[in-house]
Amino acid sequence: MATRSLSSTQFPILPLPRHNITFLSRRKPSTAVSIIRRRFRQKPPPDSATYIRHGSDSELLLDSRYAAGKGDILTSTEDKDVRSLSKASLYKKGNPTDSISLFGVDLTADNIAVAMVYFVQGVLGLSRLAVNFYLKDDLHLDPSETAIIFGVSSLPWLVKPLYGFISDSFPLFGYRRRSYLVISGLLGALSWSLMATLVDNKYSVAFCMLLGSLSVAFSDVVVDSMVVERARGESQSMSGSLQSLCWGSSAFGAIISSYFSGSLVGTYGVRFVFGLTALLPLITSAVAVLVREEPVLGPTRVLNLSLDRSSFLENSKNTITQLWVAVKQPNVLLPTLFIFLWQATPQSDSAMFYFTTNKLGFTPEFLGRVKLITSIASLAGVGLYNGFLKSVPLQKIFLMTTLIGSALGLTQVLLVTGLNRQIGISDEWFAIGDSLVLTVLGQVSFMPVLVLAARICPDGMEATLFATLMSVSNCGSVLGGLIGAGLTQLLGVTKDEFSNLASLIILCSLSSLLPLPLLGLLPRDISGIDSNENADVDTKSN
Repeated sequence: MATRSLSSTQFPILPLPRHNITFLSRRKPSTAVSIIRRRFRQKPPPDSATYIRHGSDSELLLDSRYAAGKGDILTSTEDKDVRSLSKASLYKKGNPTDSISLFGVDLTADNIAVAMVYFVQGVLGLSRLAVNFYLKDDLHLDPSETAIIFGVSSLPWLVKPLYGFISDSFPLFGYRRRSYLVISGLLGALSWSLMATLVDNKYSVAFCMLLGSLSVAFSDVVVDSMVVERARGESQSMSGSLQSLCWGSSAFGAIISSYFSGSLVGTYGVRFVFGLTALLPLITSAVAVLVREEPVLGPTRVLNLSLDRSSFLENSKNTITQLWVAVKQPNVLLPTLFIFLWQATPQSDSAMFYFTTNKLGFTPEFLGRVKLITSIASLAGVGLYNGFLKSVPLQKIFLMTTLIGSALGLTQVLLVTGLNRQIGISDEWFAIGDSLVLTVLGQVSFMPVLVLAARICPDGMEATLFATLMSVSNCGSVLGGLIGAGLTQLLGVTKDEFSNLASLIILCSLSSLLPLPLLGLLPRDISGIDSNENADVDTKSN
């Protein structure tokens, strides 16, 4: 049941990269939000207002392209370079606890706060299966309606740079970071509480999911901005250890949520899972008190607020102007256009979820186990790329992964028609194997996108431009989901009618080949863009 994957945002639904390809979801298959480490040319990190974490993540039941690959529908760690430096500084700053360390990092108050926010983003995947089953079984929505709701819920991930501007320019209660972390956590808790109690129609579900995505996206930006601020003037020597702490926290949360998500839905029901999920964002609010931030108080606060507000529009205008100058350069615009088109091809994940549950009888517990396997497979894909494929030309990676992915995506037809059973492979084992292979392949295909995005960012615009590129990628992923919803409706695939599902799968799989003639828009060699920098890719499960 493989589908092409992307990674996003789930509910916290984020549009993640298109790399993971689980049979349940093509969007951001499950786990990976990528962090790119780059070596700066002895210059301070970009302004924190524009720093954003790329996201990622992926939703097993949504388009797997969102998952670790496309990302956040690329997550949440949007600025790679800056993030590396920032993490190094967090390692050094704060009140050290000499006797306690993890991954070689002293667990200072700041480090704990950052790690816990990442953990929350990973463990929020607990509700993803519950959301899908709620839309299908309780609201009795068709696959096309489900795809539209998930697309709408991903909209907050398309404007992440805006959250950085707001946080920097409008401090609340004297704080630029603490206050927004508290509010983000409370907003997330509210959205899931409403899901657990009052929500009873598709419109209220879409609204609550939108609030949940906004909560995660905003907290993601705030914590990354906080990290960047502490990176100014610091070296990168300790960045690896702190990156491991952050990655490990999110991956741990994602794997835990994958393991328990299915069994909790099957045993206690979706409303219970929503209520349990409502408690998790409160962790983000609670750890805000650990953030070391100097308050803006008294007359100084009033003056600063006045100056901030008066200069907000001017700063925004200057940033937009600089951003446009950078984006319209051919070496930036053409690769961005390719990435958008690559992400915007239609997806059939919602229809496949309905088929596997309504027709094949896959239980929530089984789907949770598949989600766990694909989460681990996503990490394996990153390791494969880092270990063996970083030196392979970008165009070659895209060509090979797209051709192989399209061919393997067609294997879902075997599952739909029952041919897998005729060759002696059960539906369950076929689904697991298909998802495992395609998730690894999808993650591998998305890693070069992150490296490319980091490479083409000009000096002084790294954070802002990278966040913008990830938003463009997320936009393509959302568009692909909506196109898939339209095709699903057009072909008459509903919650109990799957006669044209094979045609939908073939159409979506072959559509992934459409961007290949545009491979010439990409540079032949990533390293040629900036020979003075090396890019390594890590992933953080979300």
